[in-house]
Amino acid sequence: MRLFKVVLVVILSLGVCSAFAADKEMKVGFVYVSPIGDAGYSYAHDVGRQAVEAMPGVTTSYVEAVPEGPDSERVMLNMARKGYDVIFATSFGYMDPMLKVAAQFPKTAFFHCSGFKMADNMGNYFGRMYQARYLSGVVAGSMTKSNILGYVAAFPIPEVIRGINAFALGAQSVNPDVVVRVVWTKTWYDPATEKEAAKSLLDVGADVIAQHQDSPGPQEAAEEKGVYSIGYNSDMSSFAPKAHLTAPVWHWGPYYTKMVDEVRKGTWKASSDWPGLAEGIVGLSPFGKMVPQNVKDKVKALEAEIASGKKQVFVGPIKDQKGEVKIADGVAAPDKDLLGMTWFVQGVVGTTK
Repeated sequence: MRLFKVVLVVILSLGVCSAFAADKEMKVGFVYVSPIGDAGYSYAHDVGRQAVEAMPGVTTSYVEAVPEGPDSERVMLNMARKGYDVIFATSFGYMDPMLKVAAQFPKTAFFHCSGFKMADNMGNYFGRMYQARYLSGVVAGSMTKSNILGYVAAFPIPEVIRGINAFALGAQSVNPDVVVRVVWTKTWYDPATEKEAAKSLLDVGADVIAQHQDSPGPQEAAEEKGVYSIGYNSDMSSFAPKAHLTAPVWHWGPYYTKMVDEVRKGTWKASSDWPGLAEGIVGLSPFGKMVPQNVKDKVKALEAEIASGKKQVFVGPIKDQKGEVKIADGVAAPDKDLLGMTWFVQGVVGTTK
């Protein structure tokens, strides 16, 4: 009987905690690596934040243009001390600082975007952007005349390398002669540097410029040259309307509202989440008017196949730049290999360093 009473007290306590969590006014913070502006990576995350802000009983705030490293730790620590219930940090370099802050505030739920480290109160998340990258590669491979695609890339980390490979595979699926030339900027957001990198690719004959950058600089360079561009993060067509073919884009609202709701209900547990086309987290922006209908139809059909699981992007045989088979014939690369990808597929010109 005594044991029954103890168990009953525990159950009732959990019920009270869950009810309190559901009824309290929640404070949710976001940390961005670049300015929000009106397009790009941080802009896409902020659109997701606005969806959270619209939830009943939830208030949000954000700090933009926070450098990776000690500054981000200070920002997150400040949010935690002010009683924020949930904190989202949206850049890879925020991972270790968030882990340190999470250890000091066990009752706060922390979410790190694009990383891999976890704690009891810290999960990580990203989206299968490589799926949308593959689709954008199909568009680029269909539209090029020079068979040279340029790719302005941020940092040589698995996330970026994986996207470049998916883009190349998509382009090669419709145009086996295509090559993808990569230039690293070692920046996430530097419009001038990113635009100059695009110009260097245009100088070697690229007639479609893709990017893993936060600014529209590469697309502006493409428009000035009279060639095509593939954007990233959000619909940037207004910056280069004559060049913009499409863009792999983020839709963070469904994920952010779901996580905040789980925290409020007391059902959230730290996990590593990687949703994609099927969950509506990634997709393509509207096509430019120059994209033929047959290309649009092909891409839409492929999108449905990938979303349903009928088709996967990284299925062998896939060779690396040296011609060595990295993914065997008929084998689908497991997530752990994709998350740790550090090599380029055949047809990509550039170094992974």
